[in-house]
Amino acid sequence: MDNDVQKKWREAFGNSFDLVVAPSRLLKRNGWVIYIDGMIDRALLEDGVLRPLSEGIGELGALPMAVHSSSPLEEVADFDQAVQKVATGDVVLQVDDLFWCVSLRKVEKRAVTEPPTSSVIKGPREGFGEEIAQNVSLLRRRIKDNSLVVNRYTVGKVTQTPVAVCYVDGVASKRVVDEVTRRIQGIDIDGVVDSSYIGQLIEDNKGSIFEQYGSQEKPDIVTAKMLEGRVAVLVDGSPMALTFPYLLVEGFQDGEDYYRKPKRTVFLRVIRVCAVLMALLLPAAYVALQEYHYQFFPLDFLVTLLGATAKVPFAAGLEMFVVLLLFEILNEASVRMPKYVGMALSIVGAIVLGETAVSAGLLSSPAVLVMALSAIGLYTTPTHIGSLGIMRFVFLVAAALLGLVGLVLSFMLFAAYTVSLNNYGADFAAPLSPAFTRDWKDALAKGKLEDMVERPYSIPTPNRRRISHDDE
Repeated sequence: MDNDVQKKWREAFGNSFDLVVAPSRLLKRNGWVIYIDGMIDRALLEDGVLRPLSEGIGELGALPMAVHSSSPLEEVADFDQAVQKVATGDVVLQVDDLFWCVSLRKVEKRAVTEPPTSSVIKGPREGFGEEIAQNVSLLRRRIKDNSLVVNRYTVGKVTQTPVAVCYVDGVASKRVVDEVTRRIQGIDIDGVVDSSYIGQLIEDNKGSIFEQYGSQEKPDIVTAKMLEGRVAVLVDGSPMALTFPYLLVEGFQDGEDYYRKPKRTVFLRVIRVCAVLMALLLPAAYVALQEYHYQFFPLDFLVTLLGATAKVPFAAGLEMFVVLLLFEILNEASVRMPKYVGMALSIVGAIVLGETAVSAGLLSSPAVLVMALSAIGLYTTPTHIGSLGIMRFVFLVAAALLGLVGLVLSFMLFAAYTVSLNNYGADFAAPLSPAFTRDWKDALAKGKLEDMVERPYSIPTPNRRRISHDDE
C-alpha cells in the first residue's frame, strides 16, 4: 500500500526529484505528507502541522481543528484536485483515500524599490514587484476603503497564473469591469508568464500599431487611474500593471506631472508633443524638401547642404532610410547586449560608425543630425516608441515618393486611423477627438488640482464628481 501511494504520486509528477512524498503519523493514523521542496515553509509545516497532528488523537473529521496554522486546513475532493494543489505550492495530507490541503507557501520576493522605467525627482518611489499579493497590498495602502474590489482568477492551463482584476466600486463602469472579466475568463492558453500576454489577449483592435492598454510599474499612477474609472489588471510574476481603457494622451503624460506646478507641467507636455512631431516628421520633411522642394531652404543653408551631400552615392530618401535602419539596429543591439557591453556598443555606433561613414562619404552629416534629433524626440514618450518608430518609416517612404504632398496625405490618414480607434467604450484619441472640452484641463494642458472637480468624460464612469467644495 505504501509503495502504491508513492508510485501514484510520483507518476503524477513525472518522477520529479523535488516532489516530497513522506510518510507521517496523523492523529495516530498512517498518512502521507506531499509537497514540492522549495515552495513551502518547512518550519511552519513542522511546528504548525506535523507536530500537533502526530501528538493528537481523534477522528479524521477533527483534523482541521488540530492544525496550528494561520492557513486553514481544507478537505480536497479527489486525487486529481490534490495533485493540482501540490503543483500550485500547497501541502497535501493523505490518509487512506482522503485528502486535505494547507497553504504554507514560501514566496521569494524582492523588496519594494523604485522602478527603473519610472524614476522620479518628486513623488512616491515605490514600484510593483513580481509577487501579486504584494502588488495588491501596495494598492490597498493607497485606497483604504472597502470600495476597492479585487477579484482573482487563474489563467493558463499549465502555468496556472493568478490574475487580479482591481477597480473602485462605484467609480469604474460596471460594463467595463464585466467586459474585462469576461475576456480574462475566456482566455484559453497553456501559459501566461507576463502581464503583456493578458494585455494582448484582451485588448481591442488587436491589429493596431498602438497598444490598446496602459502599462504602469508605479502603484501611485495606477491608483490615480483607478480613481478616474479605469480597471487595473495585475498578473503574478510581472511588475507591470495593465489599465483599461487606455487613451493616446496618456503616453504624453507623466506621473510626476501631478506633483509639479501646472505651468511647468504644461510646458513639459508641449515639449513632448513637439518632440514627437519632430521625431515623426523631421526625417520625412528633410527628404521631401531635399528631393522635391529644395527652394524652401534658405540659400546659405542650401549651399552648405549641397556641399555636404555632393559625394553621397545614395538618393536622399534611400540615405535617410539607411540611417534610420542603422539606428534601429544599434538600438536593438544595445538593448539585447549585456549592460556594459551595450554602453560600449552605443559609443561605437554613435561616434565611430557615424563619424567614419560621414568621412567616407557614405552618409552626409545633415542626415545623421536629422536622425539624431528624431531619435531624441522619440524617447520623450517611451510608451509609444514602438508604434511611432514604425510610422516614421511610413512617412519617410511617402515623402520620398510624393514629396510634401505624400507627407501631408500620409499624416492625414494616420490621424484619421488614430481617431477611429475605440477600446472598452472609450475613444482612443479622446479628449481631442471627439472633443471633450471639459477634459482639456488635464489632456495636453494641466489645470489646477482644485479645478478638476469631475472625473474625465473620456472614461466611462457612473460617478462623475470627485471633488466637493464647501459652498455646494
